Amino acid sequence: MHRRSFVLAAAACAVVGAARAQHAATHDTLPPAPSSKEPYARLQGGVPHHMTPEQEAQRVTDSPAPAGPAGRWVPRAALPIPRSEMAWATAAQGRMHVVGGYGEGAVNRDYHHIYDPKADRWLDGAPLPRPRGAAAAVMLGGSLHLIGGASEPAAERASVGWHEVYDPKADRWSSAKPLPGARDHVGCVAHGGQVHVIGGRFNTFEYNTDLHHVYLPARDTWELRAPLPTARSGHGLVVYRGRFFAMGGEGGFLVGGVPRQAKVFGQMESYDPVADTWQRHAPMLTPRHAVGAAVIGDWIYVAGGGAVLGGAVQSAVHEAFTLG
Repeated sequence: MHRRSFVLAAAACAVVGAARAQHAATHDTLPPAPSSKEPYARLQGGVPHHMTPEQEAQRVTDSPAPAGPAGRWVPRAALPIPRSEMAWATAAQGRMHVVGGYGEGAVNRDYHHIYDPKADRWLDGAPLPRPRGAAAAVMLGGSLHLIGGASEPAAERASVGWHEVYDPKADRWSSAKPLPGARDHVGCVAHGGQVHVIGGRFNTFEYNTDLHHVYLPARDTWELRAPLPTARSGHGLVVYRGRFFAMGGEGGFLVGGVPRQAKVFGQMESYDPVADTWQRHAPMLTPRHAVGAAVIGDWIYVAGGGAVLGGAVQSAVHEAFTLG
């Protein structure tokens, strides 16, 4: 089965009414969500999956970037449901929101789970009002920017450069300058009043890119920055200690539906927005793609993700990284 045959939605960003906003603000009343007992599950049927030696061989951790501080990773409470392809995860009020993704035998789920690092547990949040495919979402100046992704319907699915902005106060979406080089499964962060979109792919993981664009809202325009050292898609991207940290991702080819030269990346690389340069750090304990990642305190939390090339196997693995 070709990758595009099951890419429908990772997470959604849509008009959210006052009722949902109120729900999201009352985290203390949310019901707990139990951690998954199985680290991996297959997309087909949602049954537990045990990694084969061939799948284990897909894991790679080497990086061409110069060495930086090694840092360290530690396990944390597993996701309630093994899954991948979450469009975004962000920290709010000291908690991490993980929305959408592949899971339980389907690719158009409206999951919304909230992680409490103090209790090391997950809570159930309001579900997504509308699932969407592999887009990037980030908050900037009180507005939510939704960038790129995979279009629908399925017969026409392809990477898009759409850039829409949601105003929570007006409860309304508007259009902004499209992303140059339409792509999906990108990394996206807001920093210094700008939006950075890094890596991703053109239609399929066979065409990964190292492109790095920055959006300047005052001029409604995009500019190029230093490219990502390891071209990849489906990676996580967060701002930590003033740098952008990229982790995980995937790449490879499908020949007759069979993965060839398959890679699931564990590389951790960081970008200095002042010097416009990159460096490498200790790789993830468990290479994965389509992860959810967020920073809380002095730690980077990376949850879920795909354990092998494509969307057939989901993971509930949850690890945290710090430079110490």
